[in-house]
Amino acid sequence: MKISSEILRLDPQAVSEKLERFIRDNVRKTFRKKGIVVGISGGLDSAVTAALSVKAVGGERVHGVILPEEDSNPVSREYALKAIESLGIEYNEVNITPVLEVFGVYEKRDRIVRKYFPDLGDDYRFRITLPQDLLERDRLNVYHLEVQENSGEIMEARLSRDDYLEMMAANDIKQRVRMTQLYYEAEKRHYIVCGTTNLPETVQGFFVKFGDGGVDMEPLGDLYKTQVYQLGEYLEIPREIL
Repeated sequence: MKISSEILRLDPQAVSEKLERFIRDNVRKTFRKKGIVVGISGGLDSAVTAALSVKAVGGERVHGVILPEEDSNPVSREYALKAIESLGIEYNEVNITPVLEVFGVYEKRDRIVRKYFPDLGDDYRFRITLPQDLLERDRLNVYHLEVQENSGEIMEARLSRDDYLEMMAANDIKQRVRMTQLYYEAEKRHYIVCGTTNLPETVQGFFVKFGDGGVDMEPLGDLYKTQVYQLGEYLEIPREIL
């Protein structure tokens, strides 16, 4: 059954004003802090969160943080800077690659990838996938490792349960390191950390415990993604991000 998109339509001005009050009350009354730190990823959720924060407490009390690492897409940084420039807020950028190397994040990942593809070159991209026809399948669905070499060749292998869990455990370190850096930036300014998780992500558990889920408040926690888009248009988020 197809659900009409009208069900999720909102009054963006009214919702924005409600969330601004929520943010302002958290900063001033609940936590009694001076301002807000937001991790700016280059995506829509963080751009909308930052824009709401600026409207709530003023741009001079909102600080953006860009946290790239070895696997980050360069476009993410480009869009993060567009969001920051459009809001006129201060920011700093911290490359967390050295910290992740100390934790062995990349080494753990590479060891598992090369277990399945021992002849793989040094320059490759990978992702973990599930079959796209999940609803039509009558058998167990398992994760696959998909690897693309610099030549463009794509290879795929079925991941064992233990290897999948280890890769995800290593990858989640990235979010926990980001959380640590965000709280460092917040605490030295007497600010709070504002999260960017939306409703579907919350319901599905699509966040990392003590990572991107480790924040002081979640303004978008009651909004579906299509509603975040509506807010983004109202808040005049840069078109590339939308």
